[in-house]
Amino acid sequence: MGEGTDEGGVGGERCAAVETGAAGDAPYSASAVAPEQGHPPGADHPTPPGNATTLRIAHTADLDATTLRSARALLHDVFDTMTAEDWEHACGGLHALIHENGELIGHASVVQRRLLHGGRALRCGYVEGVGVRADRRGRGHGAVLMGALERVVRGGYDLGALCASDAATAFYTARGWQLWRGPSSAFTPEGVRPTPDEDGNLYVLPTTVPLDLSTRLTCDWRDGDLW
Repeated sequence: MGEGTDEGGVGGERCAAVETGAAGDAPYSASAVAPEQGHPPGADHPTPPGNATTLRIAHTADLDATTLRSARALLHDVFDTMTAEDWEHACGGLHALIHENGELIGHASVVQRRLLHGGRALRCGYVEGVGVRADRRGRGHGAVLMGALERVVRGGYDLGALCASDAATAFYTARGWQLWRGPSSAFTPEGVRPTPDEDGNLYVLPTTVPLDLSTRLTCDWRDGDLW
Protein backbone atom coordinates (compact mmCIF):
# COMPACT_ATOMS: atom_id res chain seq x y z
CA MET A 1 0.00 0.00 0.00
CA GLY A 2 1.16 3.56 -0.42
CA GLU A 3 0.81 6.94 1.12
CA GLY A 4 -1.71 9.71 1.11
CA THR A 5 0.17 12.75 2.25
CA ASP A 6 0.13 15.94 0.25
CA GLU A 7 1.88 14.10 -2.56
CA GLY A 8 -1.15 11.93 -3.18
CA GLY A 9 0.24 8.56 -2.17
CA VAL A 10 3.25 7.10 -0.33
CA GLY A 11 4.70 3.79 0.94
CA GLY A 12 3.23 0.85 -0.83
CA GLU A 13 0.64 2.95 -2.60
CA ARG A 14 -2.07 2.87 -0.83
CA CYS A 15 2.79 11.36 6.25
CA ALA A 16 7.64 17.90 18.88
CA ALA A 17 8.33 15.19 21.22
CA VAL A 18 7.49 11.58 20.58
CA GLU A 19 6.30 9.31 23.38
CA THR A 20 6.57 5.60 22.66
CA GLY A 21 4.11 3.21 24.25
CA ALA A 22 0.46 2.51 24.73
CA ALA A 23 -0.26 5.34 27.12
CA GLY A 24 0.13 9.06 26.77
CA ASP A 25 0.22 11.31 23.72
CA ALA A 26 3.00 13.77 22.96
CA PRO A 27 1.82 17.28 22.05
CA TYR A 28 3.47 19.17 19.23
CA SER A 29 2.80 22.30 17.22
CA ALA A 30 1.86 21.41 13.66
CA SER A 31 2.74 24.90 12.50
CA ALA A 32 6.30 24.39 13.72
CA VAL A 33 6.88 21.32 11.54
CA ALA A 34 8.39 21.63 8.09
CA PRO A 35 5.58 21.64 5.49
CA GLU A 36 5.09 18.79 3.08
CA GLN A 37 6.41 19.23 -0.43
CA GLY A 38 4.78 22.08 -2.33
CA HIS A 39 2.45 23.22 0.44
CA PRO A 40 3.46 26.31 2.45
CA PRO A 41 2.16 26.29 6.03
CA GLY A 42 -1.46 27.33 6.10
CA ALA A 43 -1.69 27.81 2.32
CA ASP A 44 -4.70 25.53 1.91
CA HIS A 45 -6.17 25.03 5.37
CA PRO A 46 -5.06 27.50 8.06
CA THR A 47 -4.74 25.83 11.44
CA PRO A 48 -7.38 27.22 13.81
CA PRO A 49 -5.86 28.66 16.99
CA GLY A 50 -5.91 26.49 20.08
CA ASN A 51 -6.04 23.13 18.32
CA ALA A 52 -4.52 20.35 20.44
CA THR A 53 -2.46 18.18 18.09
CA THR A 54 -0.80 15.04 19.46
CA LEU A 55 1.40 12.27 18.13
CA ARG A 56 1.15 8.76 19.53
CA ILE A 57 3.37 5.76 18.77
CA ALA A 58 1.86 2.40 19.72
CA HIS A 59 1.87 -1.26 18.68
CA THR A 60 -1.24 -2.71 17.08
CA ALA A 61 -1.77 -4.79 20.22
CA ASP A 62 -1.97 -1.62 22.33
CA LEU A 63 -4.63 0.12 20.22
CA ASP A 64 -8.28 -0.30 21.14
CA ALA A 65 -10.90 -1.31 18.62
CA THR A 66 -12.19 2.25 18.20
CA THR A 67 -8.75 3.59 17.29
CA LEU A 68 -8.14 0.76 14.84
CA ARG A 69 -11.52 1.38 13.18
CA SER A 70 -10.73 5.08 12.90
CA ALA A 71 -7.35 4.36 11.33
CA ARG A 72 -8.83 1.96 8.83
CA ALA A 73 -11.60 4.42 7.92
CA LEU A 74 -9.04 7.20 7.44
CA LEU A 75 -6.99 5.07 5.04
CA HIS A 76 -10.12 4.08 3.12
CA ASP A 77 -10.88 7.78 2.68
CA VAL A 78 -7.32 8.50 1.55
CA PHE A 79 -6.95 5.58 -0.87
CA ASP A 80 -9.61 4.79 -3.44
CA THR A 81 -8.27 1.26 -3.92
CA MET A 82 -7.73 0.34 -0.27
CA THR A 83 -8.30 -3.40 0.26
CA ALA A 84 -8.63 -5.70 3.26
CA GLU A 85 -5.13 -6.98 2.51
CA ASP A 86 -3.76 -3.43 2.48
CA TRP A 87 -5.11 -2.85 5.98
CA GLU A 88 -3.71 -6.17 7.15
CA HIS A 89 -0.29 -5.15 5.81
CA ALA A 90 -0.39 -2.01 7.94
CA CYS A 91 -0.98 -3.96 11.17
CA GLY A 92 1.24 -6.04 13.42
CA GLY A 93 3.88 -3.38 14.03
CA LEU A 94 4.11 0.18 15.32
CA HIS A 95 1.57 2.83 14.36
CA ALA A 96 2.18 6.58 14.32
CA LEU A 97 -1.10 8.39 14.94
CA ILE A 98 -1.81 12.12 14.83
CA HIS A 99 -4.92 13.37 16.59
CA GLU A 100 -6.30 16.88 16.47
CA ASN A 101 -8.79 17.68 19.23
CA GLY A 102 -9.38 13.96 19.64
CA GLU A 103 -9.96 13.22 15.94
CA LEU A 104 -7.55 11.03 14.00
CA ILE A 105 -6.11 13.01 11.08
CA GLY A 106 -2.92 11.10 10.23
CA HIS A 107 -1.63 7.53 10.26
CA ALA A 108 1.47 5.59 9.27
CA SER A 109 2.90 2.27 10.38
CA VAL A 110 6.08 0.24 10.20
CA VAL A 111 6.02 -3.56 10.18
CA GLN A 112 8.80 -6.12 10.08
CA ARG A 113 9.51 -7.96 6.85
CA ARG A 114 12.44 -10.01 5.54
CA LEU A 115 14.16 -8.81 2.37
CA LEU A 116 16.78 -10.95 0.66
CA HIS A 117 19.80 -8.97 -0.54
CA GLY A 118 23.29 -10.17 -1.34
CA GLY A 119 22.59 -13.62 0.07
CA ARG A 120 21.36 -12.24 3.42
CA ALA A 121 17.85 -12.16 4.87
CA LEU A 122 17.73 -8.59 6.17
CA ARG A 123 15.38 -7.43 8.93
CA CYS A 124 13.39 -4.66 7.27
CA GLY A 125 11.17 -1.97 8.75
CA TYR A 126 8.56 -1.71 5.99
CA VAL A 127 6.44 1.45 5.93
CA GLU A 128 2.73 1.11 5.20
CA GLY A 129 -0.48 3.10 5.35
CA VAL A 130 0.87 6.65 5.34
CA GLY A 131 -2.12 8.96 5.08
CA VAL A 132 -3.21 12.43 6.18
CA ARG A 133 -6.83 13.57 6.09
CA ALA A 134 -7.43 15.74 3.03
CA ASP A 135 -8.40 18.87 4.95
CA ARG A 136 -5.31 18.64 7.17
CA ARG A 137 -2.65 18.33 4.48
CA GLY A 138 -0.02 20.97 3.84
CA ARG A 139 0.83 21.41 7.54
CA GLY A 140 3.77 19.04 7.94
CA HIS A 141 1.88 16.14 9.47
CA GLY A 142 3.35 13.73 6.91
CA ALA A 143 6.86 14.75 7.94
CA VAL A 144 6.00 14.17 11.61
CA LEU A 145 4.64 10.69 10.89
CA MET A 146 7.66 9.72 8.83
CA GLY A 147 10.10 11.19 11.35
CA ALA A 148 8.64 8.97 14.06
CA LEU A 149 8.86 5.84 11.92
CA GLU A 150 12.35 6.61 10.63
CA ARG A 151 13.59 6.77 14.21
CA VAL A 152 12.22 3.26 14.73
CA VAL A 153 13.77 2.00 11.49
CA ARG A 154 17.20 3.42 12.25
CA GLY A 155 17.18 2.02 15.76
CA GLY A 156 15.72 -1.42 15.13
CA TYR A 157 16.18 -2.64 11.58
CA ASP A 158 18.83 -3.43 8.98
CA LEU A 159 17.06 -1.10 6.54
CA GLY A 160 13.78 0.59 5.85
CA ALA A 161 11.74 0.08 2.68
CA LEU A 162 8.54 1.30 1.09
CA CYS A 163 6.76 1.41 -2.26
CA ALA A 164 5.93 4.95 -3.36
CA SER A 165 3.86 6.57 -6.07
CA ASP A 166 5.53 8.88 -8.56
CA ALA A 167 3.85 11.86 -6.90
CA ALA A 168 5.48 11.06 -3.55
CA THR A 169 9.07 10.49 -4.64
CA ALA A 170 10.25 14.03 -3.92
CA PHE A 171 8.86 13.80 -0.38
CA TYR A 172 10.81 10.61 0.36
CA THR A 173 14.06 11.44 -1.39
CA ALA A 174 14.23 14.72 0.51
CA ARG A 175 14.13 12.66 3.71
CA GLY A 176 17.04 10.45 2.68
CA TRP A 177 15.17 7.52 1.14
CA GLN A 178 16.97 6.11 -1.89
CA LEU A 179 15.53 4.59 -5.06
CA TRP A 180 16.28 0.89 -5.47
CA ARG A 181 17.68 0.76 -9.00
CA GLY A 182 18.03 -3.01 -9.37
CA PRO A 183 15.32 -5.54 -10.24
CA SER A 184 12.79 -6.64 -7.64
CA SER A 185 11.22 -10.01 -6.94
CA ALA A 186 9.24 -11.88 -4.31
CA PHE A 187 9.17 -15.29 -2.70
CA THR A 188 5.90 -17.00 -3.62
CA PRO A 189 4.47 -20.49 -3.08
CA GLU A 190 5.68 -21.24 -6.61
CA GLY A 191 9.18 -19.94 -5.99
CA VAL A 192 10.90 -16.59 -6.57
CA ARG A 193 8.92 -14.43 -9.00
CA PRO A 194 10.06 -11.16 -10.60
CA THR A 195 7.92 -8.10 -9.75
CA PRO A 196 8.76 -5.75 -12.64
CA ASP A 197 5.69 -3.55 -12.08
CA GLU A 198 7.27 -2.35 -8.82
CA ASP A 199 10.68 -1.54 -10.31
CA GLY A 200 11.28 2.19 -10.05
CA ASN A 201 8.84 2.56 -7.14
CA LEU A 202 10.81 0.94 -4.32
CA TYR A 203 12.77 3.09 -1.88
CA VAL A 204 15.05 2.10 0.96
CA LEU A 205 16.40 3.87 4.01
CA PRO A 206 19.91 2.53 4.72
CA THR A 207 20.92 2.08 8.34
CA THR A 208 23.95 -0.04 9.25
CA VAL A 209 24.03 -2.71 6.53
CA PRO A 210 25.87 -1.89 3.25
CA LEU A 211 23.47 -2.00 0.30
CA ASP A 212 24.13 -2.30 -3.43
CA LEU A 213 21.13 -0.49 -4.89
CA SER A 214 21.79 -1.85 -8.39
CA THR A 215 21.34 -5.53 -7.51
CA ARG A 216 18.26 -7.69 -6.93
CA LEU A 217 15.99 -7.18 -3.91
CA THR A 218 13.53 -9.92 -2.96
CA CYS A 219 10.67 -9.60 -0.48
CA ASP A 220 8.85 -12.21 1.56
CA TRP A 221 5.43 -13.59 0.60
CA ARG A 222 2.11 -12.07 1.66
CA ASP A 223 -1.43 -11.92 0.30
CA GLY A 224 -2.42 -8.90 -1.80
CA ASP A 225 0.25 -6.52 -3.05
CA LEU A 226 3.64 -8.13 -2.57
CA TRP A 227 5.42 -4.78 -2.10
